[in-house]
Amino acid sequence: MADLVRVRRLSDQEGQQLLRITRRGTGSPIRLRRAMVVLASAGGNTVPAIARLVQADEDTIRQVIHRFNEMGMASLDPQWAGGRPRQISSDEEQFIVERANTRPEKLGRPFIRWSVRKLADHLRVHSTRRVRVGRERLRQILHRHRITFQRTKTWKESTDPHRDAKLARIEYVSSHFPQRVFAFDEFGPLVIRPQAGTGWAPAGHAHRLPANYHKLHGVRQFHGCYCVGDDQLWGVVRRRKSAANTLTALKSIRAARPDGAPIYVILDNLSAHKGSKIRRWAARNKVELCFTPTYASWANPIEAQFGPLRTFVIAGSNHPNHPALTRKLQTYLRWRNANARHPDVLAAQRRERARIRSERQRRWGQPATRAA
Repeated sequence: MADLVRVRRLSDQEGQQLLRITRRGTGSPIRLRRAMVVLASAGGNTVPAIARLVQADEDTIRQVIHRFNEMGMASLDPQWAGGRPRQISSDEEQFIVERANTRPEKLGRPFIRWSVRKLADHLRVHSTRRVRVGRERLRQILHRHRITFQRTKTWKESTDPHRDAKLARIEYVSSHFPQRVFAFDEFGPLVIRPQAGTGWAPAGHAHRLPANYHKLHGVRQFHGCYCVGDDQLWGVVRRRKSAANTLTALKSIRAARPDGAPIYVILDNLSAHKGSKIRRWAARNKVELCFTPTYASWANPIEAQFGPLRTFVIAGSNHPNHPALTRKLQTYLRWRNANARHPDVLAAQRRERARIRSERQRRWGQPATRAA
């Protein structure tokens, strides 16, 4: 039996960047969908489950995963073609990229950062190797090499000394016991105000929302539970994160498998998730808490499931109050779970595809075999 297609283990930077793309839901729709695919695969979701999540073909999902394993984050960007033939040599282009990545102070220029005009002037007049390039052509070169104008940021890397062991445990239980693996996390904060979003509308007549940004109803948190094997998502809306609410969610997960056999729950390192009361309850009820490494919440399979919640329930909405928002969330979850494909159906589809492939191979064979 062939190995399941799965994305390689993500680095901390890749995981945080993918999480940021899916949570914000802005920018290129192609980049967002591909990020959701990679994040869902990193969380242990199977290819059929991911295909249902993003409404895409399974072969497309496999192609996205393979490309990410080969190219990394660059595989998320769409490849646009066209344009006039290149006029600058490859060596000159690499020299331009090198200069753009060097702070002007180190090259004797009296400023901290480049502008396109200043960089073009430096390359033409002040550089040791002079390159004549227009501003628009320079902008295209920088864009092709993924050099963009960005704000200075800080970054987080996992400082967890048990990072590899925790990731290995999550990967092991997700691949060997998918029917007994669950994920838990909070989604929020949920606020009551007009939410920007996208949708289909006649050209030039976009749907409009009132410009009211007053937050008069407080915030809520959606406590979500996800079954990896059955591809089922459920949860409730609470006023705040707390150990009591976490324990209630874990009890609902335990009730989903009432046979008393061990289950595995993947969750992050929030203090409300790991209190002594929760640990004692988990030990008594055969619940293994598989914590993600510090600053690596992207390893939680439920993170990819929160993207559609934001896209189809939150974005572009103007809910009057929290009870109305809660009803919308629960209505969407019922629709989602009703349209999830059952594992037996997925297994039958995989067997049928395997039979078709073997039949084709038997009928046509390999060119070398026919020649022999």
